[in-house]
Formats: sequence, structure tokens, C-alpha cells
Amino acid sequence: MNLKIRLILLSFLQYAVWGAYLTSMGRYLGNLGLGTHIGWFYSMQGVVSIFMPAIMGIIADRWIASQKVLGLCHLFAGIFMIATAYYGYLAGTDTQFGIIFTLYSLSVAFFMPTIALSNSVAYFCLTDAGLDTVKDFPPIRVFGTIGFICSMWFVDIMKFQIDQNQFVTSGILSIILFLYTFTLPNCTTVKDGKQKTLAEVFGLKAFALFKQRKMAIFFIFSMMLGVSLQITNGFANPFIFSFGADPQYASTFGVQHANILISLSQISETCCILLIPFFMKRYGIKNVMLIAMFAWVLRFGLFGLGNPGSGVWMFVLSMLVYGVAFDFFNISGSLFVDKSTEPDIRSSAQGLFMLMTNGVGATIGTLAAQAIINTYTHAEVVDGNILTVGDWPTCWFIFAGYALLVGITFALVFNPKEKAI
Repeated sequence: MNLKIRLILLSFLQYAVWGAYLTSMGRYLGNLGLGTHIGWFYSMQGVVSIFMPAIMGIIADRWIASQKVLGLCHLFAGIFMIATAYYGYLAGTDTQFGIIFTLYSLSVAFFMPTIALSNSVAYFCLTDAGLDTVKDFPPIRVFGTIGFICSMWFVDIMKFQIDQNQFVTSGILSIILFLYTFTLPNCTTVKDGKQKTLAEVFGLKAFALFKQRKMAIFFIFSMMLGVSLQITNGFANPFIFSFGADPQYASTFGVQHANILISLSQISETCCILLIPFFMKRYGIKNVMLIAMFAWVLRFGLFGLGNPGSGVWMFVLSMLVYGVAFDFFNISGSLFVDKSTEPDIRSSAQGLFMLMTNGVGATIGTLAAQAIINTYTHAEVVDGNILTVGDWPTCWFIFAGYALLVGITFALVFNPKEKAI
């Protein structure tokens, strides 16, 4: 089989595993009566991202081939995810938070390193085949987002959004990917004695960048904007589903197929990647980051104003805005780090950027969002389903206000002397 097709299948499966539950898990947890704990489940992704990818990266660099580490991680992630589903199935509404959270956390601890590992495998295979990673990898990675979307749609159409079968789907896909890694080319480990030190692997050298005012401000605001990253992944689905408590919205497409509606966000994300080079060259990092920040304001504000009936266009617009909010922040930020650091510290700086955004920022954001939602909403049983109902608009407006405050402050404080990228 052609190498690019093999790597496309790898990317497709890698993100299909994640798409099976990432946007619908909140609804399932709410249906178990754990709606007040959703934030803990999403924050765990950020917590394990602080150390697990680095640990697995060390193993892949020094002792075990990357594709084998990738496969083993998916095997354990799949087993623990299926165990999470089985416990949820047996316990039902008597599910204990401590037990299901522990099983889920073990699964996520093994899954999160696979994102970087799958990239490493693809880079190695392309380079080994004499291909250009800059040119050939992006079209392969796009199929990861397609896999994510297909998985979301499958869970929606099969009516798995409200039960443990979304976890079963993810677990089965993980085990399939574990088996698939046996067919991939061998990625040799480093044998020349030039392995990275622990400080380099964990990105500790990059903390020296905080001595530079420009970079310190950038990383701090990256963390502050990272607060917004996982909020809609965790709470958009239960929010839209909550309209099921109102008879005029209960049968609308949005309530019945929230995952398909939310998948417009991922479709938008795929398209907006293509806009970044133009915007970066024309407007520079500060303005592109500001566009992202104010896009988050729109993302949250439109959720607060819309509904699945006559106001569904606001939901759709919010989904389309997500591509700008997510890509213009993550990709342009990564490019800025790449252009603003020396080669010997560049990889560590990228790790620090991910730590500040998807680690610290996203963890704080999901837990803070959970506290706000717990304050303004409550659980209510409707037609056998446990819905999280209440003053959702106030929650979304608080999130929008936060993003607006961050954006205004960033505009006043961050003034880099930048050149075109």
C-alpha cells in the first residue's frame, strides 16, 4: 500500500478515537447524574498532557520504536476506555464519580501521548522515504480531522450520545489502531548518544524565555486564552440538549443531533487553516491573535443568544467562528514561537506553548467553567433523561466577557517588534 495512504489511515484512526467522545461525553455524564463533575473529566486531559507525552517521548526516543509505543498506548487506552464504559453500563445512575473518573483518567493518560507519537511516526516515515514533511504532512493530517468528524457523526446517528457506547466506540477504534501499528514501518530509536536531556525533553530550558518581556507576555496571555479552549468541547452538547426540556425545541434537529451540529466547528477548523498564512503576512501576530480572541467572544456570545429553533442560525455561526478562534490562536501562536526563538531551544519553546495553553490554561478553564455552570444550572429529569437546565445564557456571557477582557488587555500590553512571517 502507498505510504501516504497508510499514514492517512493512521491519522484518520488517531483522531476518530478522540472524536467518539470528546464533544458528547458531557451529555452522557449528565445523564448519569454527574453533570456537576464534567469539568474534572475534561481537565484531566490537560493534567496528563503536562507530563505523559514527554515520558512516552523519552521511551520512544531511547528504548522502544515509536510505532510500538504508539500501539501500546492505544491498547491500554482502549482497554481502560472499554472498562469505563462497562462500569457505567453496570452502575447506571448509581455510578460513583471516583471509580468512573479513575478508569477514564487512566485511558486518557495513555491516549494523550499518542497525538504527538502519531505525528512522530508520520514524520519519520515521510523523511525515511525521502519526502518533504512540510509539504506532504498537512494533507495527511487533514484526514485526522475528517476521522474526528466521522466518529462524531457515527456516535450521533447511532444515538450513542447519551450512553456508554461512545466510550465503547472509542475503545474499539483504539484497539484497531493498536493492531494497525504492526503494519507500519519501523521507526528506529536514537543510538548515537545524542539523546536529549530530561530538561530538554520536558521543555524546562524554554522557561528562560520568560526573561524576555515580549515572550513572557505572550506565554502568559497564551495561558489566559487557553482557558477558553475546552469549554465548548465539554459543555456545548449538554447545553444544546438542555433545550429538550422545552417542548417547542425538543424535536428540533439541534437537540436530536447536537454532535452533527457541533461538527461544523471541526469542518470550519479544517478550512480556516488555509487562511493563516495570508493573515499572518498581512496583519502580523498581534492582530491575528486579537482576531482569535474576539472570535472567542463571538463563539460564546452566540451560544448565549441562540436556540435550536428560530435562533439556530446563531449556533451555526458560532460553529463557523470556532475555526477562526481555534486555528488563529493555536497555529499562529506556534508559528510566532518558531520565528521568535533560537534553533537550540525551539522544540522546548513549542512544548512550553502547549503546556501553557492545553495544559495549564485548559485545565483552569474547564474547572472554572464547571463552577460557573454549577452556580447557574441544575439537573432535571425530563422523559427519563437527566438534563442540565437553568440560566445557561448567563454562563456563556460570563465566558464571552472573560474573552473580551483578555482581548482588550492583550491589545494594550502586547507590542512585539515583528517582521512578516
